[in-house]
Amino acid sequence: MGKYKSQSDLHFYFHEYFFKLRDFFFPRIQILKEADIKPGFCVVDYGCGSGSYIASLSKMVENRGKVLAVDAHPLAIKKVKTMILTKQLKNVETICSDCETGLPDNSIDLVLLYDVFHALTDPAAVLGELYRILKPNGILSFQDHRAGNKTITDSLIKQNFQLLKKNKKTYTFQKV
Repeated sequence: MGKYKSQSDLHFYFHEYFFKLRDFFFPRIQILKEADIKPGFCVVDYGCGSGSYIASLSKMVENRGKVLAVDAHPLAIKKVKTMILTKQLKNVETICSDCETGLPDNSIDLVLLYDVFHALTDPAAVLGELYRILKPNGILSFQDHRAGNKTITDSLIKQNFQLLKKNKKTYTFQKV
């Protein structure tokens, strides 16, 4: 059994359409600004979906940085790969996985975990993986409109993340 609740292709396309509308009216760059992404960062967008954040992330980390788009759904990975080719995003790679990323320990500066926590069947396993790949003092930027504040903080604190701040739209946690 995977760490994500299974999603049909139809469900994926519905979400993709909804997110395109959302992104048009509420550009994702506003949320990314809260993550304090620096040029040269290595960033994981965990649960990237069809890639709402990918092009902006690519620009923010610049050529010396890297973006790793991780999702369990093959259609999500296919959409991001198409975006990589179409927009010529040289610093973006994809990983199809529902938990383990295959990335080295302590190798990632920042992880985005946006609107996916509620869909995890084993949040502790996923948070453990994200903790493993983050560098010491690495940042986890978190948002999930379906998860309650107490659920968010309790789950992350149990996995040795420290809440640094509550932003307008996101939470910022640090690996301790």
